[in-house]
Amino acid sequence: MTTTQQAYGEDNFGFATEQVHAGEIVGGEFGARITPIYLTAGFLFDSFDHAEARFRGHDGGLVYTRYANPTNAAVEAKLTALERGVDSLLVASGQAAITVALLGILKSGDHFLSTPSLYEGSKTLFRENFARLGIEVEFVDDPHDLDDWRRRIRPTTRAIYGETIPNPKNDLIDIDLIAGFAREQGLPFVIDSTASTPYLIRPIEHGANIVVHSASKFLSGHGASLAGVVVDGGNFDWARYPEKFPQFSTPIGVGAGGGENGPGGPTLVQKFGRTAYLEYTRTVIAGRLGPTLSPLNAFLLQQGLETLSLRVERHCLNALAVASWLEDQPEVLSVDYPGLASSPSHAIAVKHYPRGTGSVFGFTLAGGRDAARTLIDSVELFSRMSHMGDVRSLILHPGTTSHAHLTDDQRSTLGIHPGLIRLSIGIEDETDLLEDLERAFAALRASAGIGRREAPAPALVGG
Repeated sequence: MTTTQQAYGEDNFGFATEQVHAGEIVGGEFGARITPIYLTAGFLFDSFDHAEARFRGHDGGLVYTRYANPTNAAVEAKLTALERGVDSLLVASGQAAITVALLGILKSGDHFLSTPSLYEGSKTLFRENFARLGIEVEFVDDPHDLDDWRRRIRPTTRAIYGETIPNPKNDLIDIDLIAGFAREQGLPFVIDSTASTPYLIRPIEHGANIVVHSASKFLSGHGASLAGVVVDGGNFDWARYPEKFPQFSTPIGVGAGGGENGPGGPTLVQKFGRTAYLEYTRTVIAGRLGPTLSPLNAFLLQQGLETLSLRVERHCLNALAVASWLEDQPEVLSVDYPGLASSPSHAIAVKHYPRGTGSVFGFTLAGGRDAARTLIDSVELFSRMSHMGDVRSLILHPGTTSHAHLTDDQRSTLGIHPGLIRLSIGIEDETDLLEDLERAFAALRASAGIGRREAPAPALVGG
């Protein structure tokens, strides 16, 4: 019995079918139905000449798991199909995915522009670590003001960056608008789609060029392991801008499986066509820096992907129910959920996210930090932890955790107020989640000397 890799992703199957079948390796010596875990550091060569040919990229075979592994390749193929890209690269975490995705484009002396609302870990990576590499980031004030973008463009600007659903404020960006600007400027648009997943939106279909995920979150769902992925849309013409991106238009040997060296060899674009960026990022950036994902963790990610649409649908239904309930509580000043009609981002949510707007959002209590402490310490079903996209519901206080390193003024500018609480809504029964929050709010009212509010119970939504 031979091993075969199933090919899907040609727009002829539905999302749920592809999340189960795309990229899977079946058969093999024992007829395994599930893609096996290939826990091996390297791969055998048949002979001296075979090793030489493989290192020169002549037979497309495997050399070392730092560059590629059959288990990882199967999951990469699944993610490529789900995002409608041309190739993908698995790495060890979401931060690794962001890092290698941008380092595949940027070098010392380069500058890139970003939307202002991002995961705080990304901002710190850009402002501190990238700065030490000589790469400068600049954040626009208003992502929907194209003049704001244009006036910040420099001769050294090399990329545009953003997030589909920013964490934790959920101030959505118009992806079509920003992708159009990037295209006008001849710059690749890199977007973090962790909080949305390809089930809610495929950014490549809206003009984005490169998509990254922290696959530890919704793509896995179980919270058991870390992973990250870079997906290449294959829709940016690197060869058109050789002065901006010489790495793709200069003959170069890219290491294991990379091909011929020297001035007489082909360029990456000539050799790999639409996958030139991903090949460079895989071999020169990730392959050399080494943020390799273990095949065991790739297997765990694969298990989560098979139920992605079912989970995300439930996540979104529960989140809308919780957000709606919170909006009715007198202690709550605001709820940052785009699925609510009251959200400033609701129009973009309707435009870009017909299936829902995810399940990670913040709400702000009038009582500030003390009220947040009381409420967080009073929940029983919600887990107090730093993570999101888990099947379990999670709760966190950003001001004293993820954003604690900022000054009060910086937090205020970002909308990270003392009473802000971030929720990641899981897939539990909606009624149980609301009852847990009702108990916590009762404790909050008791601590403030306020009796339980006499009002009819809110109607439950979804679930």
